[in-house]
Amino acid sequence: MQFDPKEYFARISAVRAELKRRDLSALLVFAQESHYYLTGYDSTGYLFFQVAVITADDTPITLLTRRPDLQQARETSVIEDVRIWFNSEDAKPALDLRAILQEKGLKNSRIGIELDTYGLTGANHAQVDAALADWCYLEDASDIVRRLRVRKSAAELAYVRSAAQLADNALLAMLQTARPGKLDTEITAAGLSEILRSGGDVPPAGPLVNSGPRALYGRSVCGAHRLGSPDQVTIEFAAPYRRYNVCIMRTAAVGEASQAQRDLFAVVREALEAMTDAVRPGRPLGEIDDAHRRVFDMAGHKINRYAACGYSLGATYRPSWMDVPPMLFSGNATPAEPGMVLFMHAMLPDSARGLAMSVGHTVLVTEQGCELLSNLPLEFPPVLAA
Repeated sequence: MQFDPKEYFARISAVRAELKRRDLSALLVFAQESHYYLTGYDSTGYLFFQVAVITADDTPITLLTRRPDLQQARETSVIEDVRIWFNSEDAKPALDLRAILQEKGLKNSRIGIELDTYGLTGANHAQVDAALADWCYLEDASDIVRRLRVRKSAAELAYVRSAAQLADNALLAMLQTARPGKLDTEITAAGLSEILRSGGDVPPAGPLVNSGPRALYGRSVCGAHRLGSPDQVTIEFAAPYRRYNVCIMRTAAVGEASQAQRDLFAVVREALEAMTDAVRPGRPLGEIDDAHRRVFDMAGHKINRYAACGYSLGATYRPSWMDVPPMLFSGNATPAEPGMVLFMHAMLPDSARGLAMSVGHTVLVTEQGCELLSNLPLEFPPVLAA
């Protein structure tokens, strides 16, 4: 387990207090991030039907999963009651779930369920609905564990800081690899090698390494591209340590950097600095995007900017390093709170000229403002020809 069992039990107690406050008898936990946060359970079994039942009282947590996850559930978590369902043509694990709820005396109860998660597919949700129709009352409670997870404890922040160091080192390794004639996949390999060699985990997505015209893309794509001279490459990735992610982003010029690229960099740097200055405890998160929009719009790039400029980070599983909500968009009234970890990016795809420029870094909200988790300078990194 990654934390002292006392920390897990304190988290479970917080969930039970919220269940009682909402007059819910239990919570059906489908999000793998919730399993990991509450109990330590570390697995990719969420790809199939997997659920934990946490009651409002002190009844032991019961996990329903498949046989390949049994040993991990016993050794990585504080869960003691693990039930197994087996694959077959007529397997109906939702009925196994109902039997567990019956054992716990939850018939006709109000039960919360995590719906906003990759751990519950539409097909499995339909199974649960069919099994529990007219048996109990289900209520979306996706936010209960989610809200607890947004603010990181001191023990969590120790892992976040380790991830931040991994991110810095990986970015430096990637920039050192970005030379004319190199495949952009070699840049990806350099970053991943640095993360894994230093004790980090395999990222839950990416990295995004897009070069040439694809440097304007906001998502990673398949197929390698060989860097020319001049060229451009956009790098964005998460470095995870004990599943906790820290993100960083840069666009680099390969070969000679043009004045147009330098001008774009001045805009994105000003935007990211304004966004960082807007992070204040108690202030709405939407104000961060207001700062982002103000700089881009005044520079004449309103048509090129995105509608959001970042999001929360935490311990996540595939397919995403984004740990949302919250996201950073104008009008988001969620207040910034000490302990939040936020990734902010200023991305400027200038489609008319075929140029890209992006910068991004991760911050920790503090009692006074925010702490920048990267030690790398915010400067334009032109990559010189070999």
